[in-house]
Amino acid sequence: MAQTREIRTKIASVKSTQKITKAMQLVAASKMRRTQTMMERTRPYSHKIRSVLEHVAMSSAEYNHPYVHGHPSAKKIGFIVVSSDRGLCGGLNTNLFRALIQKIQAFDSKGLASELCLIGRKGEVFFEHHGGNIQGTAEYVGEHPLVKDLVGIVKVMLDAFDEKKYHSLYMVYNEFVNTMKQQPTIHQLLPLPLEKTAAPKHWDYIYEPDDAKLILNQLMRRYIESQVYQAVVENVACFQAAQMVAMKSATDNAQDMIRALQTSFNQARQATITREISEIVAGADAIA
Repeated sequence: MAQTREIRTKIASVKSTQKITKAMQLVAASKMRRTQTMMERTRPYSHKIRSVLEHVAMSSAEYNHPYVHGHPSAKKIGFIVVSSDRGLCGGLNTNLFRALIQKIQAFDSKGLASELCLIGRKGEVFFEHHGGNIQGTAEYVGEHPLVKDLVGIVKVMLDAFDEKKYHSLYMVYNEFVNTMKQQPTIHQLLPLPLEKTAAPKHWDYIYEPDDAKLILNQLMRRYIESQVYQAVVENVACFQAAQMVAMKSATDNAQDMIRALQTSFNQARQATITREISEIVAGADAIA
């Protein structure tokens, strides 16, 4: 009886856990639809401002912005890393950190040190434990991030780049491909990667007011902020999708475990009944 009681307790515990994972799956699915809609709305702006910046940067303007040419003599690489604030999302963060570490090691072999600005609690916990030169953090930006919550992180890295501290600046995040696939992405922000075949070789713009430096400085800042914001939005959508899939897997695994425990319970109960019948028959034979 003790064995069947123990199995019954395990079944009740697994069923309770299954209810939790099922609820989390449904919540994640609902949130994923909202965050995916938000991501799809912001993508066109992010892509368009990048296209505009590339076109302007490749012009024959009198002012050559340092964000286009970079600082080849610098010996450090800057990374803005976007991770989730919470777990229970499968290998979403682990895969991203693995790709980043490989990139850091590749730069390290070339004599380039790496510095990190982290958006998301999981990234902060990981690099505090495994080591990393952390320059700034931003936690709990929420499911509806705002640009104003990210300006501080952007400013830290851009100020360092302006001081010629960084050779280049990278954005590290998970790109939403579909519900079942989230792609770890390491994208170069600065110097601005240009598609040389995308436009004519020589042209110029007329700036109003007549100050190309002022306009390009503001435009470049807005470009970096938009790219960081888009990366955060993409990562939020990836988190909800990954959590939905992980919780569905956990719910299915709980159901399999319940079936196995139910089978064990039935076998144990049958063995107990058989043993009791045998004892009754043996007692009757002894009396006779």
